Amino acid sequence: MPETQHRILTCTCEGTMPVDTAALHKAGLPTSARPAHQLCRAQLDNFRSALGDFAAVTVTCTQEAALFSELAEDAGFDGSLRFVNIREAGGWSEQAGKAGPKMAALVAMAGIEPAGFDVVSMESAGVALVLGAGPEALEAAETLAEALDITLLLTPGAQVTPPRRTTFPTLQGRIRKAQGHLGAFALTVDAFAAPTPSSRGALRFEDARDGAVSQCDLVLDLTGNAPLFPAADLRPGYLRADPRDRVAVARVVGQAAQMAGTFDKPRYIDFSADLCAHSRNQVIGCTRCLDLCPTGAITPAGDSVAIDPMICAGCGQCAAVCPTGAAAYALPTVENLAERLRAGLIAWFAAGGTGAPVILLHDEGHGAPLIDAVARFGKGLAAHVIPVQINEATQIGPELLAAALAWGAGGLRILTRAQPQHPIDGLDETLAMIDVIGAETGYPADTCALIQTDDPDALEAALRAPALRARAARSSFLPPSDKRGLLTLALSEMNRTAPEPAACVDLPAGAPFGAVVLDTDACTLCLACVGACPAGALHDNPDMPMLRFTESACVQCGICAATCPEDAITLAPQADFTAWENPRRLLKQEEPFCCTACGKAFGTRSSIARVQEKLQDHWMFAGESGARRRALLTMCDDCRTIQVVADGFDPIDKEKVTGGN
Repeated sequence: MPETQHRILTCTCEGTMPVDTAALHKAGLPTSARPAHQLCRAQLDNFRSALGDFAAVTVTCTQEAALFSELAEDAGFDGSLRFVNIREAGGWSEQAGKAGPKMAALVAMAGIEPAGFDVVSMESAGVALVLGAGPEALEAAETLAEALDITLLLTPGAQVTPPRRTTFPTLQGRIRKAQGHLGAFALTVDAFAAPTPSSRGALRFEDARDGAVSQCDLVLDLTGNAPLFPAADLRPGYLRADPRDRVAVARVVGQAAQMAGTFDKPRYIDFSADLCAHSRNQVIGCTRCLDLCPTGAITPAGDSVAIDPMICAGCGQCAAVCPTGAAAYALPTVENLAERLRAGLIAWFAAGGTGAPVILLHDEGHGAPLIDAVARFGKGLAAHVIPVQINEATQIGPELLAAALAWGAGGLRILTRAQPQHPIDGLDETLAMIDVIGAETGYPADTCALIQTDDPDALEAALRAPALRARAARSSFLPPSDKRGLLTLALSEMNRTAPEPAACVDLPAGAPFGAVVLDTDACTLCLACVGACPAGALHDNPDMPMLRFTESACVQCGICAATCPEDAITLAPQADFTAWENPRRLLKQEEPFCCTACGKAFGTRSSIARVQEKLQDHWMFAGESGARRRALLTMCDDCRTIQVVADGFDPIDKEKVTGGN
């Protein structure tokens, strides 16, 4: 049985890097006084011993993770085994001697248990549609016919020699519409025709028809035309290559041959429809996610949107810009990533870090190899640059950037490809908003910025600037579990710990914060806006005609302004930190209007006056009878009904109402 809780095993990797165990101890990280020299070979017994003595073991090496995992399995270890890379991230660097605080930060972040996530399954029976215009499509179809159920669809006018034997259907057609994903494609085909059996030198086709539908599990597109789907490289089951590039064609043919069976993919987005601010009462509000989704996985669905997890490619832009938290990224959750950043920054300063570190956010497929190349062939990452691996650069929202700055980071850099696989407009907007807030609160220019490169030398150069001096004030708040709560708290703390805190910062249009500006002269306190607000930012008072506003809850969706019958509402995007501390600000209040018959309160003076003004020229309210009818407008529903019955008013007889005039 393990005697104690946790042990961190460090290693100098055969003396190629120093390990500052004193810095780890300062940060409260339980490691031995001396690092191993060759933990993965000569000192494997140190690892075996730790498995027996501790319930949790962290190994500061990822290169030999498979070996350590196998040994743990053989030993029957049922505790927690984690790995963290401190070698390429910090030890292999010209500044390795100063990297103790960074190593402490990396180890501390590894101690945060990753959040779990759900998966969705796609079933493919291997029914494949090959699209093409020449012999390369026929050749690909013949190759795949041994592994898949193939249909070849040639574009009209294609010159293809008929095969000697018909082993799969060869048809003609032009794709008009395509939808679906791996295991569930549906394509609408025009100019659809079957070949004539007597085709001799080239395939000839019978009379064509439009509107045929083809259903298949995967599509191999060798037409060389525009892709059938947005962000086509991210559509599961849709493979595409330039027919002139034989290497590319061979690659996608090889991929297609493996695409029969059950395939799991993460459910990248957890969606809560009740939090969505897309629409209310058929009035469209927030469309941020719809505007940014590169794959078309998001569609309107009544008051909310719907996200198809089969089409979603996990870019995370919807979650990053969602102002309410209705769309939440799951790989990992924003709360889990925030906890990692907080743990790392606390450990940095506890281990003796004096400057303000830079957080480098990167993915595994592109960023990690670049960092490895910098470590192996360059000067290595600077001692104040802490790499943090994420799933997608575009999953980063303003709450994480603001939180990291509040916890003491000197800046953040987000690493992407020179040519990203999909647009990153959402990330650009996030950085622009943080830049505006930073500029108004005294942060240096480009405190948060992109690095778009495929070159390790360019990455090294972009991170060459020395560390900034740590700010005097740092926050230590715990990240709330809800996205909106984290967003408002993180920005408030970023401002509070800023060099020059501000009371209010004007933001660009589309920001997820702002005020409702009310024209009090036009407002009649009908309170239609209260019922329409999806974020609960507008409130009434059951005891008094009143409109109140919680600015920190407003997501600037615009539904209130579009709903208001008097056009009394406009939006002002801003971060008013003072207003955020006021839970309910009074926008307008009136004394209630009391029924002239029974004295019961039933409206406001302005609303009754507005109705009277609008109806004063109507024929029903003209003349002597009209005066009595106007008096009805000052009565509550019950008294008005009694009076109408008593006076025998006929709303249809115009002649009786106007006295025949």
